[in-house]
Amino acid sequence: MKHIMTAVAACTFLSGTALAQTNLEKLGAFKVTGTTDHTFIDQSEEAGASIRSVLEGINLPEGFKIELYALVPDARHMAMAPQGTVLFVGTKKSKVWAVMDRNRDRVADEVKDFAPSLEFDVPNGVAFSKDGFLFIAERNRVMMYPAAEFFHESPDVVAVPIVPQGTLIPVEEESYNHTARVVKVGPDDKLYISLGQPFNVAPPEKLDLYNETGIGGIIRMGRDGSDREVYTYGVRNSVGHDFHPETGELWWTDNQVDGMGDDIPPGEINRQTEAGQHFGHPWYGGGSVRTADYEGQEVPVDVVMPVVETIAHAADLGMTFYTGKMFPEKYKNAIFSAQHGSWNRTEPVGARVMVTMIDEEGNATTEPFAEGWIDENGEYDGRPVDVAQMKDGSLLVSDDFANAIYRISYSE
Repeated sequence: MKHIMTAVAACTFLSGTALAQTNLEKLGAFKVTGTTDHTFIDQSEEAGASIRSVLEGINLPEGFKIELYALVPDARHMAMAPQGTVLFVGTKKSKVWAVMDRNRDRVADEVKDFAPSLEFDVPNGVAFSKDGFLFIAERNRVMMYPAAEFFHESPDVVAVPIVPQGTLIPVEEESYNHTARVVKVGPDDKLYISLGQPFNVAPPEKLDLYNETGIGGIIRMGRDGSDREVYTYGVRNSVGHDFHPETGELWWTDNQVDGMGDDIPPGEINRQTEAGQHFGHPWYGGGSVRTADYEGQEVPVDVVMPVVETIAHAADLGMTFYTGKMFPEKYKNAIFSAQHGSWNRTEPVGARVMVTMIDEEGNATTEPFAEGWIDENGEYDGRPVDVAQMKDGSLLVSDDFANAIYRISYSE
């Protein structure tokens, strides 16, 4: 009986995969798939009551307030559409959500799944180009959706494989670990995609393959998938990057090695000034702390050390440079970033939003901006993942533990 059930499950999976592929082909030919229904998420006052209660205990600088913006299951990385009509939210599961504030009261009134006729696999990374193309980076695929801001109302949308399924990384390197890709469109109008390596510390026998394919790094390519190259080396698992509004330089967070103790190694915020720079993994576990696996070995590359070392195991994830006009002037071009919170530390840390100030010489200092999601018992009430800016200059913060998105605003 067990073998029969296994066979049935396998057939169901294969038929679902085939159907998803057939739907992709139909969409590419501008044909309907027959999918008619969206999944809608309840946004009622009652549904968000417990989250609003938690937000009453979040500490912010004077003049700032935080409110519930939307209830979004498994909310991870976010991309606001260029005209501000809809927010797209990725997940580590199989959904991408479209979030709308139709009455413009700065609280979402509709959350539904995007492109339900398609099958997604860890569609964590979402990003828009300035001219309205949505890019979604999955575990092993990158898709492009023209005019998604306006076509998301239909279950069927135009969908173009920029990096076809199974070619973002070698299929044999697919993993359940460190699969949350992040994609951003750079000032050069190219795609920058992070590829976390799946191990705690990458083993020696994998290094040549990873350097060649960009696993454990950040890759760059044209918006059509052409001219792929490895832009960044020596990354353990970066789940957040953005470009300085004035210099155009790439800055990114990195999650560092586990199992070395409560207080080492530090997390990182890095600044990249040119293509091909190496940031230390696997010889360094975080900052200047050497990994036990490679301790004593000569480091064969020139290593760029982080601009900021953050508290160990806080899990620094999504980040954005602030370019809005709502916040006080001192926050101009500052980095707002999310610390997801520790999983392997005796005393939990993180679960907060940080702000990093950068001076004219590029020196940076980081401090908490919004915190309070770890209660007095050491339990999580929320785990921030990403930070995105609205057109009015307020900030959105996603939380995949509370299944929510918050809005932080400022008034004097």
